[in-house]
Amino acid sequence: MQEITAGIHSGGGGKITTPTISQTREGKTLLQETTRPMKKTALISRLLILLPLIAASVVAQPVVDLKPVVITEAVEHDADDPAVWVNRAHPAESLIIGTDKGRDTGALYVFGLDGKIRQKISGLGRPNNVDVEYGFQFDNQRIDIAVLTETNARRLRIFRISSAGQLTDISADRTALFAGEPQNQTMPMGIALYKRPKDGAVYAIVSRLSGPKEGYLGQYLLRDNGSGKVEAVEIRRFGRFNGADSIEAVAIDDALGYVYYADEPTGIRKYHADPDHPSAGEELAVFGGGENAADREGLGLYILADGTGYVVGTDQLGNSKYLIYPREGLPGKPHAHGKAIKVIQGGASHTDGIEVESTPLGPRFPNGILVAMNSSGRNFFIYDWRAIAETGNPKLQTNR
Repeated sequence: MQEITAGIHSGGGGKITTPTISQTREGKTLLQETTRPMKKTALISRLLILLPLIAASVVAQPVVDLKPVVITEAVEHDADDPAVWVNRAHPAESLIIGTDKGRDTGALYVFGLDGKIRQKISGLGRPNNVDVEYGFQFDNQRIDIAVLTETNARRLRIFRISSAGQLTDISADRTALFAGEPQNQTMPMGIALYKRPKDGAVYAIVSRLSGPKEGYLGQYLLRDNGSGKVEAVEIRRFGRFNGADSIEAVAIDDALGYVYYADEPTGIRKYHADPDHPSAGEELAVFGGGENAADREGLGLYILADGTGYVVGTDQLGNSKYLIYPREGLPGKPHAHGKAIKVIQGGASHTDGIEVESTPLGPRFPNGILVAMNSSGRNFFIYDWRAIAETGNPKLQTNR
């Protein structure tokens, strides 16, 4: 154990509180205090000694610097959240789907992995977040869908994704959210889609701009209305909220059945995604507290077939950081995600949404990607997961 002692003025009477900073072999920092008389003339010199020693006594998590491989073309107004659609027939032709949350003239953009715009769907009222799901039962067939929150319209918009990657709106009129709530609590923000393994039912779990401390999220069953459209039926409301700021980022692990969401000033909260689970309303974990310097924003999951992988969270700084946690938790403790095991940054400013995809996406991205919104450029940065896994320490797993 190493001890560092110096003085700080206690606010009166010529006495000083002396904190002793003790660092154990495990890297934990302990603080003890004693009070003793001290002349004011010695105070300043002691204080000048103290500050750098405190900084040196706490070993910060090293940050790994990376560069994006691709930067997309800019959206017109205000980029926010990306999703990835995997083209299973031709993985290298997979797409990035991203929102432009212009208030009255927002849009949904579709980019190739080269960053070029392939499609733009205009006329949306502040589209905020978007997610993708595969194999949705519709019109007697299985299709892929992209679903976004249209904040100003207080509804969901559902788009069919063709095998060639073209999006077509198939939203029914019945997609309004948070019925019966005050107007300021009906504006949707974050969204993640959950496909239940046992029956293939697809749900949207939605956060909102403001809401109560209990029941902040809404879960909606998406279903074919029989008239060539998709409607949303509310199933439950659940989830705790700190009460400060808002909740925007939501991510779902279909395979393990968990939903994660970023309570911006508190941490990452975790629940069962299946509304019929016996413990559906039980909070399973809150982690990542005390690790962010700014708001907790975008969440993503790097999923491996053996149940391992990573939960990735965002620290919304000018040069945003991405904090990486073990998906599987600790041995025998699947909800003990602990502190971030790796932190990366790559030049994206004030990131809102991110997406992580572990599926191989052709020779350029054989281990998947991380996509991050870049506020200053109104665009999205694409990072190669190989670089995330192999640069700096610890080395991370990949899909190969």
